[in-house]
Amino acid sequence: MPVSAAAGGWRGRLRRSLPLLPALAVVVLVCAPAGGADPAQGATVGPADLASAVLVGWVALTLVRRGARPLAARAALLLALPALGVTVATIASFDPAAGLPGYVRTLQIFVLVPAAVVLLLRDRRDFAVLGGALVVLALFQGAVGVHQYATGTGASYRGADIRAVGTFGAVDVMGMSTLVSYGLVLALALGLLPPPGSHRRLRVCALGAAGLLAVPLVLSFSRGAWIATGAAVLAVLLLSGRRLALRTLAVTGALAVVLVGGAGVGGELVGERLGSITEVADAPDQSVTDRYSMWAAAVSMWQREPLTGVGPRGFPEHRDGNASLALSSGSDTAGAGSDFHREPLLSPHNMYLLVLSEQGLLGLTALVGSWAALLLLGLRSLRAERRAYGAPPACGAAAVGLLVWQLVDFLYADIGGPSTVLTALVLGLVAWWALRGADTSPPVGAAR
Repeated sequence: MPVSAAAGGWRGRLRRSLPLLPALAVVVLVCAPAGGADPAQGATVGPADLASAVLVGWVALTLVRRGARPLAARAALLLALPALGVTVATIASFDPAAGLPGYVRTLQIFVLVPAAVVLLLRDRRDFAVLGGALVVLALFQGAVGVHQYATGTGASYRGADIRAVGTFGAVDVMGMSTLVSYGLVLALALGLLPPPGSHRRLRVCALGAAGLLAVPLVLSFSRGAWIATGAAVLAVLLLSGRRLALRTLAVTGALAVVLVGGAGVGGELVGERLGSITEVADAPDQSVTDRYSMWAAAVSMWQREPLTGVGPRGFPEHRDGNASLALSSGSDTAGAGSDFHREPLLSPHNMYLLVLSEQGLLGLTALVGSWAALLLLGLRSLRAERRAYGAPPACGAAAVGLLVWQLVDFLYADIGGPSTVLTALVLGLVAWWALRGADTSPPVGAAR
């Protein structure tokens, strides 16, 4: 009888997770190669992008079949707000047809896929399933990245093929570090705030996963991901409680000393990379010089078209006319199964400046305004949960931490590459908590 009950329970969980298959397919297909894309051609459509289109279509079909009102007015406004700026910028651009791919990409990442995730998730268990899939994928990619560092089969860094990039390759060098950061934040939130009544092993496994993911994050040599993860981890710790935050920070600091100092993870290269964060103004390397030059070019484009920008995908076309002579022709990429080639610099590697240059002040205000509203609503829901149950749920702390990570990372990166669709899924998780998570509050003692 107990065996039958257990089998029925597993079948019930499996049946309940079937509607999430389109979203889970996106997560799985991120690992699939996007094909032999030429970096000079910009973003290409990969398997995960196609799966995200299926996800959006599936949710739309389900809504039509049910004939129900999908979202409240406030939720619909916040999710659709980023579409306003990019639509106006596309219409007002010099060549609207040339900007259509960028227009569709913006809608995919910041509007359609996040809205589909919000509509797909029914409660916090669904959030946990999708978040858990991201953690599992992060552990897999992190393991590949550590193996690349150990065997010298990663992307080229300082003349050696040691940079951990997972299966994303040398072109999408930020893909693994982004995914690993997402997984670390999700695992940390679950470890610090496990559901009431859950087994102790859940906390141990979650915190252990977060600790393991710190290793490939270090070996990614991504300064932007390090800074963003530090900010997100601090946010999750503070939301979990002061005492718990102090204890965890102490343990994390000791672990970092052991990993980097004692075990030699990354060794001298990690120290140099960390030091370069504070030396960018005094003695910047060429990558920093290029970034500053592209930032200045983006500002120059915005000054010419302050309200609507130069249009989606307009940055590469107007770059040379606005950049200084200090800008190099491109960045070197090699290793991780790819031959050496020069990757053209097609964006300022700052999402805010990219939107400002291509969509103007209107587009930036709409996009950042939407994110700011989601952050405030997410924090308000967390405060309400703390008052009602004494502690915030893991999904709420994870959602706020993920949004903090994304907001900070966008200071050093922008959308691009096969891994970008993961950003859309994460923004969907964030939006779900901010707009619907507080409406699915469980009774006291139930799983949060």
